[in-house]
Amino acid sequence: MATSYSSISQRERNTQPFFPNSATHADQCRFVCIYPAYINAKKTRAQGRRVSKSKAVDNPSVNEIRDILENAGLKAIVEANRLYCREESREPQYRGRVRVQLKNGDESLVKEQFKTKDDLLFYLIEMIPKLKTRSGNQQQQQQQNQQGGGKGKKR
Repeated sequence: MATSYSSISQRERNTQPFFPNSATHADQCRFVCIYPAYINAKKTRAQGRRVSKSKAVDNPSVNEIRDILENAGLKAIVEANRLYCREESREPQYRGRVRVQLKNGDESLVKEQFKTKDDLLFYLIEMIPKLKTRSGNQQQQQQQNQQGGGKGKKR
């Protein structure tokens, strides 16, 4: 039984655009994807971190990223069941990505502040530590460190 192949050759398929011709920047398929691993300080560059370790944030969540971007006035969509290809763990806390609209349908920027994906990432690493949920956790950790971590001799 012979297998039927499409009439388009491999070379012709490679020259076709990735997005359909009708897709504008306002379509969800053209939104920029951001995975939490891009700004996670506990990841290495090989595991997908895209910013320097000194600037990165400890374990950012998809919901934190969404909240900050929506507060900045951008359209953000959470895709909860997506898994970053370099992520080793398949646990629910490591799943998800955020799609963000950077340009309007006429290719003008939604916000002049965010021209590229890197601008978004640097904004996120600046704003995530300022979240109320983050500031409470940091204060608790500092108190535990001052008390000696709560570990003592066994009796």
